[in-house]
Amino acid sequence: MRKIIHVDMDAFFVSVEERDNPSLVGQPVAVGFDGPRGVVSTANYVARRYGVHSAQAIRTAHRLCPHLVVVEPHFDKYKAVSMQIRNIFSDYTDLIEPLSLDEAYLDVTSNKPGIALAVDIAREIKQRIKAETRLTASAGVSYCKFLAKVASDYRKPDGLCTVHPDRALDFIAGLKIERFWGVGEKTAARMHALGIHTGADLRDKPLSLLTAHFGKMGAVFYNFARGIDDRPVVTQWVRKSVGCERTYTEDITTQTAAIIELTHITNELLGRLERSGFEGTTLTLKVKFHDFVQITRSFTQEEVLHSKDQILPMAKQLLREVDFSSHPVRLLGLTVSHPPRPAHDLSMPQEPTLFDDEDLVL
Repeated sequence: MRKIIHVDMDAFFVSVEERDNPSLVGQPVAVGFDGPRGVVSTANYVARRYGVHSAQAIRTAHRLCPHLVVVEPHFDKYKAVSMQIRNIFSDYTDLIEPLSLDEAYLDVTSNKPGIALAVDIAREIKQRIKAETRLTASAGVSYCKFLAKVASDYRKPDGLCTVHPDRALDFIAGLKIERFWGVGEKTAARMHALGIHTGADLRDKPLSLLTAHFGKMGAVFYNFARGIDDRPVVTQWVRKSVGCERTYTEDITTQTAAIIELTHITNELLGRLERSGFEGTTLTLKVKFHDFVQITRSFTQEEVLHSKDQILPMAKQLLREVDFSSHPVRLLGLTVSHPPRPAHDLSMPQEPTLFDDEDLVL
């Protein structure tokens, strides 16, 4: 039986800021850009009591919590702390799958110290993180990634939860469907329309119905409801795309202004392609309008996209399909995808691994 730990730092960005500036402790704090189109990156637990949460517009957060303190992010500092934590993980196993700067899976089935119980490893890791970084983490322990991740969120903050194989089916049956990996707001609404509100409800639905409504993910949900998740802890990923985007404080209303911005984005994209070593043949333009309606336009060619002379003319061509007359633009983005060599394909959809800084709101 595998032994999987999911470690998730508690309100990571804000916790680092509070550690380094104790005057913030006890106040409602969010990390983000405090502008008209800024977005909350992380909120502490004081702010969350007012309804402030990640990915929320800063102006909405201020309306919910008028005395909210917004701190500008310091990604270099977060990366440095993340590496400290990664070094702690590596004392126990080399099978580490980072999901972002603040969370990771660890496979400790065979671990370096030879500790028999995974929960003892998780407890020790939490203690070391606290001692070495002065931050708290929550950990979940189980025999698969799905349950370990759910467990890590079960007793936040500073929590530790184990889902034993013998109790897994009862645990899953009582879970709200929103706690399942892959179930966001829209998927949850579709689940509710099918009478699925809990893991028990999900387990009662046939595979044919789930795949009819959710495609390949229907089979994933079917297995999760039965405690089946064979995804390995992946230590090396094959990147399938590189992109960047910008959100603007003032809407773009003309194609000329959009072309100027695409030139800047193209230059940034080329830098990311060079740093990552990624090669792709498809260029995708992402456009989000002032009313949050979003469209994408793509073009694929046989040659690898590696120069401004290739990418910018393609981006301009895709942009010509966008109507600016009555749809001012708040966001533009470009992504290169489809590597010429087939990428490693795991049997189930994988959770995203985030390595790049969050895009700035300009």
